[in-house]
Amino acid sequence: MRALVCEQLGNPLDPKTSGLKVSPDTEAPKLTPKAVRIKVSAASLNFADALQVQGLYQEKPKLPFIPGSEVSGVVLEVGSSVKSLKSGTKVCAVTSGGALAEEVVVAAAAVFPLPDSADVGSAAGLPVAFGTAHLALKHRACLQSGQTLLVLGAAGGVGVAAVQIARVMGARVIAVARGAEKASFLRCLGADIVLDSSAQQEQPPAASTSSRDAQPGPPPGKSKANREPSLVPAIRKAAPKGVDVVLDCVGGSQFKDAMKCVKWGAHIMPIGFASGSIPIIPANIALVKNLTIHGVYWGSHLQHNPQLLRDSLQELVQWLADGRLQIHVSHRYSLEQATEGFRALLTRKAMGKVLIEPAAQSKL
Repeated sequence: MRALVCEQLGNPLDPKTSGLKVSPDTEAPKLTPKAVRIKVSAASLNFADALQVQGLYQEKPKLPFIPGSEVSGVVLEVGSSVKSLKSGTKVCAVTSGGALAEEVVVAAAAVFPLPDSADVGSAAGLPVAFGTAHLALKHRACLQSGQTLLVLGAAGGVGVAAVQIARVMGARVIAVARGAEKASFLRCLGADIVLDSSAQQEQPPAASTSSRDAQPGPPPGKSKANREPSLVPAIRKAAPKGVDVVLDCVGGSQFKDAMKCVKWGAHIMPIGFASGSIPIIPANIALVKNLTIHGVYWGSHLQHNPQLLRDSLQELVQWLADGRLQIHVSHRYSLEQATEGFRALLTRKAMGKVLIEPAAQSKL
């Protein structure tokens, strides 16, 4: 089968160091009794994949490996112990790797049937992005109808999911993204208030940047010297009484700005660090404001609380079938174009999900 293989660790955007290569004859994975084989229609790219192929992610598979953790497709065959699925069923699934290939074998417990109306070519964007947002908002922060949610990095995969899920749950949504195009997209998505981070007033320079500089670098093309504009005035205008819940996909100065704008007793959830800067959480502010800060790592629940993930994804699939959610695909690429997929992701050009279609013929 054809697959994208990581043969050595390196920057996926740098031809000199990237270890990613398309293999035309990779051996197909063996089917086990409690697993199913899926013909992959699409696999979703996530920031975790970009970190993993550089050796910067907490999970480090042995080289060589096939990256990718979420797929959609059609079941080809089922293991001898699997009774809940059958060949020909449209599904989405999560896996610990191997998604960027024409076929993948996944534990049956991590495979979810899709409604007949679902677009199997887009459903790879459902499990991790929507699963993360749903887990964070419903099960961690316990977001309530009428509360105000602030989403940082709202035009990315998790952000787009969070805006929609919060609307389904009856919350008021303040969405933050960079640029007029993303802002317009988020208004169409249903966000109540949209803040263009590039249009806010400039933040005064910090007294020291040593702690920031010690963190992993920013996305390619972004200088550390660039100062982020302050979001504080705009957030306070949008939510004069404070924000109830913060879902942060960005980190850096935006996380710090959000902490200044929350209510007493608010919930703050770091989801990712797209800015390249991991913020230091000031414990004194958390103490004074009685804040609850939730770490939200969706993948760890596969080991520690898999039933919660199954319940979460089943509800998401139902909402998708009911037309309450939409999977927004920003870019689609072939395996040969995977570098361009990573570029769209890491330079934050995507609005929604970036998908790789293993069966697609390269246009290069």
